[in-house]
Amino acid sequence: MVDLLFLRYFNKLWKRAVWVMGCLILILPASYSQEKMAINKVVIDAGHGGKDPGTVGRRTQEKYVALSIALKLGTLIQRNFRDVEVIYTRDRDRFIELHERAAIANRNKADLFISIHANANNVRTLRGAETYIMGLHRSQANLEIAKLENAAILLEADYTAKYEGFDPNSDESYITFSLYQNSNLESSSRFAAEVQEQMKDRVGLNDRGVRQAGFLVLYKTTMPSVLIEVGYLSNADEENFLISERGQDYIASAIFRAFRSYKNEVESQQKARPLYTSEQTNPPASTTNSEVIFKIQLAASPDKINLSSPRFRGVKGIQMYQHNGMYKYTYGEEVDLEKAKQLQASMQARGFTDAFIVAFRKGERISLDQAKSILGL
Repeated sequence: MVDLLFLRYFNKLWKRAVWVMGCLILILPASYSQEKMAINKVVIDAGHGGKDPGTVGRRTQEKYVALSIALKLGTLIQRNFRDVEVIYTRDRDRFIELHERAAIANRNKADLFISIHANANNVRTLRGAETYIMGLHRSQANLEIAKLENAAILLEADYTAKYEGFDPNSDESYITFSLYQNSNLESSSRFAAEVQEQMKDRVGLNDRGVRQAGFLVLYKTTMPSVLIEVGYLSNADEENFLISERGQDYIASAIFRAFRSYKNEVESQQKARPLYTSEQTNPPASTTNSEVIFKIQLAASPDKINLSSPRFRGVKGIQMYQHNGMYKYTYGEEVDLEKAKQLQASMQARGFTDAFIVAFRKGERISLDQAKSILGL
């Protein structure tokens, strides 16, 4: 009887996972982070709102802090980048369902999604900022924060149907996320690292790092996305800072600086001039085709992964390199882009559905556009 119940439960989980992965294959291009080369539209999501207060401190509620910082951030972006359209999921105190927040970003074809929150913990001495990207939680603490933020769906009508039976309070529901690898993980991680650096240097907040966890609001987005916990309302001193005009200004400024740095870095890849023009029949003597190597990136993680991990499905020859604060794992080496594409297809067929091509020149990571320019493609 127990075995039968287990099989039924596993079958239910598997069907849900297959549905999730099917949707991802349809909507998430594996090479997004390599091909999306402009940041012209950003969606800023102020967490909670209306009947959902979020974390409640002694002097304020999360929904107010998040909204104030979100509006300040949007104003800074609009003031400094006339080519960027800013879209808010909410610009006043109202309740927005989690799936609709992501849908707003998807409908508007946003290039970046920033969700702003404030944290809480029973340990009232905890303080600092942490930025989350979509992924499987790597600690019980990360799981508890995801549960806290995902609990907002309990205020939605018919949430079990909208979220395919997902229960934000059930550990088992998060098993589904173990099969989900966001193809925008690299870009999300890059921006998240910029946020944490600015929070530490610009604001002076304790750096609690870039983390992964299963947040529903990130899971449904189809662009690089982060969820920023700007501090702890459960810490009396930090709550005072978070509700002050000065504190909110500093935090909005820090996130803006991270946005500016990320935007400039992404778009500089597009603007990079080729080392030789298409009219030249041969590259300069110092540049040969063998200088550019293409590899297939299979995974990225803020923590080291054992190269013999089951995650790599027994594939031999996995290589690891560090880039933008992340450990990244690749397979193969090709000097011909077409052969690299064939290898990418082969690895996707082996189950690495989010595998994409990355390029290196003299051991340094470069964009695909730069690689193509060097090779005259």
